[in-house]
Amino acid sequence: MPATSAAFGLRPVYHPSGVLRTTAMSIESGYGSNILQYQPVYIGASGTIEAAAATEAAIVGTFMGVEFTDSDGRRRVSNKWTANTVASDVVAYVTTDPAIVYEIQANSSLVITDIGAQADFASVTAGSTTTGLSAAMLDVAQKTTSGNEILRIIGLGTEVNNAWGDAYTIVQVQISQHQYVADKAAF
Repeated sequence: MPATSAAFGLRPVYHPSGVLRTTAMSIESGYGSNILQYQPVYIGASGTIEAAAATEAAIVGTFMGVEFTDSDGRRRVSNKWTANTVASDVVAYVTTDPAIVYEIQANSSLVITDIGAQADFASVTAGSTTTGLSAAMLDVAQKTTSGNEILRIIGLGTEVNNAWGDAYTIVQVQISQHQYVADKAAF
């Protein structure tokens, strides 16, 4: 798989406590962008979640799914928010704990000395509206040790046949620019 670009977004894989929990948040009715499962999100000025851009200043976590009452009065559950959906009683599920470890595929090769480096996203809004899955990737070209990027590389992903130096290395990361945490420099 790491020899092929097959992005899957920012997928939560574990929490040091052993339990991955989501937080119930909201999306504004009629919000104009798709939000796909495992897509990075942030809390916007309205207090609701929004899809993050590739160089967002900070994010709160990853979108996991949504339930809402549609305009026909039916309760819907989905792993994606479709742009411009008019709904009420919207409950979006988001990973918000800063200690969560995620896996993400890089858009190029990474090596073991990249542990501790930080990077932004590439193709953050890409994905499939059919499957509802994000295709966000770690942008190797944005990798730095300056401490201004969204993700911190902490290790190699656990996928079979994944190794440092692969064409599209899968790595474990934590959010270094988290909306709930003060900024930290790279190490």
